[in-house]
Amino acid sequence: MTDIEIGRAKRARRAYAFDDIAIVPSRRTRDPQDVSVTWTIDAFTFEIPVLAAPMDSVVSPDTAIAIGKLGGLGVLDLEGVWTRYENPEPLLEEIRGLKVGAATARMQEIYAEPIKPELVTARLAQIRAAGVPVAGALSPQRTQELYQTVVDAGVDMFVIRGTTVSAEHVSKTVEPLNLKKFIYELDVPVIVGGAATYTAALHLMRTGAAGVLVGFGGGAAATTRASLGIHAPMATAVADVAGARRDYLDESGGRYVHVIADGGLGTSGDIVKAISVGADAVMLGSTLARATDAPGGGWHWGSESHHPELPRGNRVEVGSIATLEQILFGPSTVADGRVNLIGALRRSMATTGYSDLKEFQRVEVVVAPYRQA
Repeated sequence: MTDIEIGRAKRARRAYAFDDIAIVPSRRTRDPQDVSVTWTIDAFTFEIPVLAAPMDSVVSPDTAIAIGKLGGLGVLDLEGVWTRYENPEPLLEEIRGLKVGAATARMQEIYAEPIKPELVTARLAQIRAAGVPVAGALSPQRTQELYQTVVDAGVDMFVIRGTTVSAEHVSKTVEPLNLKKFIYELDVPVIVGGAATYTAALHLMRTGAAGVLVGFGGGAAATTRASLGIHAPMATAVADVAGARRDYLDESGGRYVHVIADGGLGTSGDIVKAISVGADAVMLGSTLARATDAPGGGWHWGSESHHPELPRGNRVEVGSIATLEQILFGPSTVADGRVNLIGALRRSMATTGYSDLKEFQRVEVVVAPYRQA
């Protein structure tokens, strides 16, 4: 790919967001009901390629159960209010009602409450009792401290999720998490991220991860680009990590690592495009926070929003537009891609003639920036 000259001392590669690309129909079409959107990772098969992001505005134990029964995977944030407070509902209500200028400071106070291992165990047990797959997420900083509690509680999938996660973190003050050793010693599949480049993703795949989350600062509530000047346009990031998956498949003699797009997925069209450039599944935050039964009650925030030293996110109002089931499966009463996400994915695959997700990754894509349409 040709570099662009920023100035005499710096060149840069052109990268593309989902709004910059479009999918091209082929000569064949199918009936949407004949299309398969199932997704398999390790020993688990899901009816839809959707993971609910580990954010307090998106996933509670109850919504994790609901998403599991709808065919997806709800990932509980094991550093959120559900593992800090016996009854977090009054805190969630308070967060929803905070004034804009006071929201960040008050959220920092709320999330300063210590995590209680017994609540980690209880919340995961509640999800398991419902008979759906159990997944919990920790940041890399908390993984060494709490992972044994999580594993003992019985998770089916373990997620290590940060703004960015490196297989080669360097520190002079603390011993970094040895991902390769850690993953090797666990008996459950591990999904790790975010990563946004070919090299970073390849290194994470070599640790033994079952899946890699792709994204950096692209979520609706994130201000990473404004705070740190860091951002990864998602179409290019997903395609780069898919390239790492292909090369690692050859390098490892056939080990397939799943690519999961995590960020910049505000509409069904974004989800379709993510899969078209190489994602196996998507992790959704604000898209599901719009559900009337989401714990955020029309508001959305992530862990970056209450970082104790450098917040890199806002609590944003996303509104409540439909139930969780309607957002995933319809019927829709809006025409903007926010409701019936799976129906839209099926129709796009059918319109372009593909019968399953792996086939759909081969669909033709063109550069067609929305602003020039």
